[in-house]
Amino acid sequence: MNLQRLQLQKRNGILQMLWKQRYLLLMVLPGFLLILVFKYVPMYGVTIAFKSYDASLGFLRSPWIGFQHFQAFFDSPMSWRIVKNSLLLAFYSLLFGFPAPIIFALLLNELRHKLFKRTVQTITYFPHFLSAVIVIGFVHEFTSVEGIINEVLSWFGMEPRTLLYLSEWFRPLYIGSSIWQELGYGAIIYLAALTGVDHSQYEAAVIDGANRWQRLRYVTWPAIIPATTVMLILKLGSILSTDFQKVLLMYNPKIYDTADVIETYVYRVGVQGGQFEYGAAVGLMLSVISFVLIVFANYFSKKVSENSLW
Repeated sequence: MNLQRLQLQKRNGILQMLWKQRYLLLMVLPGFLLILVFKYVPMYGVTIAFKSYDASLGFLRSPWIGFQHFQAFFDSPMSWRIVKNSLLLAFYSLLFGFPAPIIFALLLNELRHKLFKRTVQTITYFPHFLSAVIVIGFVHEFTSVEGIINEVLSWFGMEPRTLLYLSEWFRPLYIGSSIWQELGYGAIIYLAALTGVDHSQYEAAVIDGANRWQRLRYVTWPAIIPATTVMLILKLGSILSTDFQKVLLMYNPKIYDTADVIETYVYRVGVQGGQFEYGAAVGLMLSVISFVLIVFANYFSKKVSENSLW
């Protein structure tokens, strides 16, 4: 009886808490429904990756074939090139793109002229709100035969060429345009973390004789380590995911050897080629690998530091 009474009290307490927070729950409800309808409900469709899909039979009655599509991908002569391109593009994006907003936030934090600081922030935020079509339009203009990049290269005796038709230029242009577009916006979270630093710590460091570099190293940098750790874990979780729209707008058959990544391959073979189940299998494999990476990164971070997502 006591156990039943405790369970009843606990249930009543939960109901009372939900009733008190009913307005907050109503505010959360649209976002919850959005995620439920567009993220979780469509997950049933991944079963197509394990079936020989027939549109006339539908998802339920299409014959089950197991892992044949996954095996077909790894047996394909294109698989190694696609995986290699995806890994290299992700690695270089992480190597050069991840530290860029951190360094930018640290530099902005050192500025003392408020008007100049706000002006720089506004200018660097603006590219984030440009669509990928506009950004790649800029890239096409800058890399054309008469573009500014060829003008600069001509000073060093190089002949002008359409750089987007050269395989070796795809990764630098993709990563460079991504850094330019996300530099200011990506620094927001680090600037927010820096606002929580107690100025008395800087004053104490000055009294102790610390120069600017030492204050940056021992006061400023520790303040953004938690935010940096969380962002790195999230970044590792999507390390194999590229900006599909940008890659699709940039690449062409002449640079497939470096520009063809998993997402574009899925689009070209699965959507354009009509092999929906094969494309779903490749996309599912990418999602599973990303999930494993984010779990491993979170576990590793928890073991070596006190910062983690869960």
